Amino acid sequence: MSASILFGILIIATGAFSSGSFSIPFDKVTRWKWENSWLTFSVFAYLIIPLLICLIVAPHFIEIYQKIPSGNLFLIFILGAVYGLANLTFGLSLRYLGVALGFCISLGLMMVIGTLLPPMIDGRMSKMFEGNGGILLISGLVISCIGIGITAYAGILKSRKLETLKGQKANADFNLRKGLLAALFVGVTGSSMSLGFEQGKMIAEETIKAGTPELFAKCPVFVLFFAGSLLSTLIWCIYLGIKNNSLGDYYKGESKTLITNYTMCAFASFLWFINYIFYGMGTSKLGEFSFVAWGILMSLTIVCATVWGFFRGEWKGIEFKIKGFVWLGLAVLITASFLIGISG
Repeated sequence: MSASILFGILIIATGAFSSGSFSIPFDKVTRWKWENSWLTFSVFAYLIIPLLICLIVAPHFIEIYQKIPSGNLFLIFILGAVYGLANLTFGLSLRYLGVALGFCISLGLMMVIGTLLPPMIDGRMSKMFEGNGGILLISGLVISCIGIGITAYAGILKSRKLETLKGQKANADFNLRKGLLAALFVGVTGSSMSLGFEQGKMIAEETIKAGTPELFAKCPVFVLFFAGSLLSTLIWCIYLGIKNNSLGDYYKGESKTLITNYTMCAFASFLWFINYIFYGMGTSKLGEFSFVAWGILMSLTIVCATVWGFFRGEWKGIEFKIKGFVWLGLAVLITASFLIGISG
């Protein structure tokens, strides 16, 4: 493994830590319904932060868009809108499964689908099978599925155990059936991000030609992609706000509470988005097999989120044997991320 690729993986790992930690600030948000928190988070994460960063590193991104075929721009925007739906459902998977299982199952499925889809569409998969890369990639993804299965089994055992622990639930909303359905939807629709970023290669190339360092070449892609995500999120959250009569909560209440809520949502969005800056930087070091970065990012994000889940007490009262299945699943996923990483 070359030094450049190793450096790229380390940068992606830094992003994975940020991504796996983004939901923690939501614990400090009070007196808001879910749609209030998520829409505030989304405005910062999908619009304000990516736009500010892009204006700093690639201020001429509008001119760059004008050089790209409109069909390509529209496709990236639509894929972003689909990802917005995935993220909306991801919030439900965290609600019903908790941070540990929610991240593990949802992102595990995203990892498998999102890693395979781009190279299958553009033909890079066949090139990998000319050597050992394809075999390593498929092996890594199969092992990932095994890791997901182990953690899902741990979730089943946890669900049964919680039923016997009256009044001791760290997650009172835990619902395995609803959580697994939400996670499955996230896994399928969430892979649109990997595909959308791959479709943005033309934009990234023009961004480099315009003088932006290669490490930040994906920033204009992020602005366009997440604009689509914001659209689908805005429609759904406003609908929920009308339904639940919560639109006034954005400005009603004590000033201290409102300041805390907006600050924590902004902090969560920063942690979430900065992950993709690191992802873009790391991907630039992986060459034509940049799609393997997705599997590395998802695997290590799962590991970080699971550790946070234990830290937050989501497995309080659960016996060591059941926790052991979670740690086993994590070990399998880490192994899978290593295989996916070296496959390129």
